[in-house]
Amino acid sequence: MIDFPLIKQSLPALARGTLVTLQIAGLSGLIGMLLGTTLGIAHTSPFKPLRWLITTYVTLIRGTPMLIQITIAFYVLPQLGIGLPAFWAAILAIGLNSAAYVSQIVKAGIQSINKGQIEAAYSLGLSRWQTLRYIVLPQAFRVVTPALGNEFITLVKDSSLASIIGVVELTREGSLIRSRTFDYFTLYAVIALIYLVITTTLSIIVSLVEQRMNRHAQN
Repeated sequence: MIDFPLIKQSLPALARGTLVTLQIAGLSGLIGMLLGTTLGIAHTSPFKPLRWLITTYVTLIRGTPMLIQITIAFYVLPQLGIGLPAFWAAILAIGLNSAAYVSQIVKAGIQSINKGQIEAAYSLGLSRWQTLRYIVLPQAFRVVTPALGNEFITLVKDSSLASIIGVVELTREGSLIRSRTFDYFTLYAVIALIYLVITTTLSIIVSLVEQRMNRHAQN
């Protein structure tokens, strides 16, 4: 059932697709982390209009399919004068989607910190920014490391949605080969295995980072 010669022949193309998949996940994950952290911090602000604005953004992003968001980034934005190549449109859409989820993860991490520590920092003369930087965020990120790791693993799998606008990532490469060979089982089995290897590796890395951060906190 497994066509090993086909696997050997397809490996260069699948490796190319895997690299594109990792690029999409990495760049969109970077957008998600930077923007999501900023939004998560802002969501704990006492300024209500800002909190309402972020809540609206999060609700819209989380309440609509990522597939729709990707197609909007590629097909609708050009009508507004913002034309992006398919690769970057996918990264933008996936990154903005990730930011909504990361913002809530970071917000939950910040809210998990004992308020007594924050009040003590203020009493020592630290500003809100200094308290966030030196007291709150280091502890918050230690708490939410597993959730952030899961979000990045999800991005790796969600990157396959970029194929809908023609980005030739791993799944798309497999589909192109399958359209020529009509061997569904072999190609999709290999693709699934590649995704499994990537996500398992990332899970191990996240677990090691979490253990190291916990040891550092204990010391």
